[in-house]
Amino acid sequence: MVLADRSIRKQAVIPAEIHQVWDRWTTETGIKKFLAKECSVQMQIGGDFEMYFLLDNPKGLQGSEGCKILSYLPQRMLTFSWNAPPEYAEVRGQHTWVVLEFEELPAYQTEILLTHLGWQEGEEWNEVFQYFDQAWDQVIKWLIESFQ
Repeated sequence: MVLADRSIRKQAVIPAEIHQVWDRWTTETGIKKFLAKECSVQMQIGGDFEMYFLLDNPKGLQGSEGCKILSYLPQRMLTFSWNAPPEYAEVRGQHTWVVLEFEELPAYQTEILLTHLGWQEGEEWNEVFQYFDQAWDQVIKWLIESFQ
């Protein structure tokens, strides 16, 4: 059962214009600048949103295989499904979802709000929740650094 009241929320100001931040998240070239060495991004509803972090692993265990774009409003909101890393085999096949909201700020800055939802009950779910609570901080740090 999905826990409606459980989510991870991260907010940050990115030192770049909104279209630049949008492109970082929605193009393969952009993703490769801060998040993953390889990826497949198809900017359409149901399109791939796959990041490959563990290139030496067999296919299916390299990253976010099977994740999809769920919805988007250009330069305003991106929603995609997400899965647990391969070491969390019990929950890996059960996707959560991430909502990214973008807001243009003065002085060529963009605020992003990342909300990770869809968490269920159980020990491994709790471990994955803790993993992503820390991992999203790192991802946002890399995103900011990619513009410096």
